[in-house]
Amino acid sequence: MVSLKRIYTIVGLIFLIIILSIVAFTTWYTVDESEQAVILTFGEVEDGITEPGLHFKLPWPIQSVEKLSKETFSLQFGYEQADGEIKDFPDETKMITGDENIVLADLVVQWKITNPSKYLYNADSPKEILYDATSASLRSIIGSSKIDDALTSGKAEIEAQVRDLLSELVDKYDIGISILAVKLQDVELPNEEVRKAFTNVTDARETMNTKINEAKKYRNKRTNEAQGEKDAMISQAQGDKAARIETARGDVAVFNKLYEEYRKSPDITKQRLVLETIEQVLPGAEIYIMNDDGNTLKYFPIRPLEKEQPKTQKEGSENNE
Repeated sequence: MVSLKRIYTIVGLIFLIIILSIVAFTTWYTVDESEQAVILTFGEVEDGITEPGLHFKLPWPIQSVEKLSKETFSLQFGYEQADGEIKDFPDETKMITGDENIVLADLVVQWKITNPSKYLYNADSPKEILYDATSASLRSIIGSSKIDDALTSGKAEIEAQVRDLLSELVDKYDIGISILAVKLQDVELPNEEVRKAFTNVTDARETMNTKINEAKKYRNKRTNEAQGEKDAMISQAQGDKAARIETARGDVAVFNKLYEEYRKSPDITKQRLVLETIEQVLPGAEIYIMNDDGNTLKYFPIRPLEKEQPKTQKEGSENNE
């Protein structure tokens, strides 16, 4: 009997140690900076997301912890890349454009978990739902786009439309994830001959755009040069105009001054003008002015000044009258 009681005591101590160990090791947990966690009480999710750090909870099985990563995930649609090798899935990427052409389109979706409880318990497989929503969004947008837009300059617009539609579907499914970015990888034609012909068309379009840009550049250059020449000519003409106006004003002032002198002494002014003109035309020449009896021809209108006769008393009285 003593041995059996001892055995019970040992077994009880073992169970007590196990229970205390479970309590000790399940009443605290840590959350890393790159993680987010939710608490479950008897399987029911508690509201809120646990912040990084050391936390305490009720022991298992009363409460448990589910941890999820905060990192950004990538969904590869239409291909799979592993160990540096790329495996394509053409059946998934084959779709019809709005102008009834067949293209192969694959893309990458950047997404992250924003609500761990919804991600864990609102759907059995959120990743599959996201994949199907991505396929539906891409096919819908490609189906309403033209092949030229899908293969050339319209890729950015298609990416934006796919991102908006995919975000709308994900919010509608309420699976606790958010779409960050959508990037088209390859959009190409399935037939090699058609692909080559379209490449030639694209190259010709690029050449045309290059020639147009070069022509616009040359036109702008010549326009700027012509504008500069026009402005220079206008500026020069305005300068000449101002100079001629000032010269004319100076000439008018000189003429008025001479005219005033001429009114005072006509003969002296005439002779002075002739002599100044001769000095300008024949600088350094010796000029002789001689009195003659009128038998020689005068080349210059220069004659000796007559002495002013004194006024008689009679003329003075007449003037006084």
